[in-house]
Amino acid sequence: MQVIENMNFAKAWTELLPKLIGQALEIVILVTVVSFVLAILFGFLLALGRLSRHKWLNRIIIVFQEIIRGTPLLVQLVYIYYVFPLLGEIIMYFFFHQDYQNSMSSVVAGIIGMSINYGTYISEVIRSAIISIDKGQTEAALALGFTPGQSMRRIVIPQAFRNSIPVFGNYLLTLVKDTSLMAYITTPELLQTTKAYVSQSFLTIESYTIVALVYLVICLALSFLLKLFERKVSSAAKRR
Repeated sequence: MQVIENMNFAKAWTELLPKLIGQALEIVILVTVVSFVLAILFGFLLALGRLSRHKWLNRIIIVFQEIIRGTPLLVQLVYIYYVFPLLGEIIMYFFFHQDYQNSMSSVVAGIIGMSINYGTYISEVIRSAIISIDKGQTEAALALGFTPGQSMRRIVIPQAFRNSIPVFGNYLLTLVKDTSLMAYITTPELLQTTKAYVSQSFLTIESYTIVALVYLVICLALSFLLKLFERKVSSAAKRR
């Protein structure tokens, strides 16, 4: 069979792998780290909004969450990358009567999309973790002279974040894999780099096998580090 005869894993490995562990991997790491940090911050703000006594704020956040959870992440990335710049041009024209050519980096669009999407899901994790904390601890803090804000910052929130670490780890692993969706907005990450190489070399089986192995190694290593971190946090909590 001609496909088998033309297979050349050695060539694909020596030519493609350096490209993957170069700029492509740097983009994956950058997008993952920045998006995850922003997602936690955004999710925390959404969680506080859901716990707010203001019903109007609660309803707005619920509608926003339903919109984000009801549309695919890929569609959100494409919308942010292609539509947001056009909306910016329309706004500039109507409010300032200026023709303004706007553009957005695919990396920036990916970070924005990932942060909003994951932040929406993480917000429910944080909200549930805060609610699960025994109210008796808050009452005890108030009895000791803490203000409601101080009891939330010093007692409730630290415990909620500590209890959420395993779930955060799962989201982080999923985020690493979802960076491959950025290939559809022309970001030169792992998958897009592989697609470009395949179009030149026609080593389809070899190339996509290699990029799959790269993702597997990254996720296995990250999973191992997350488990170590969870154990350290758990043992530190038991000592208190």
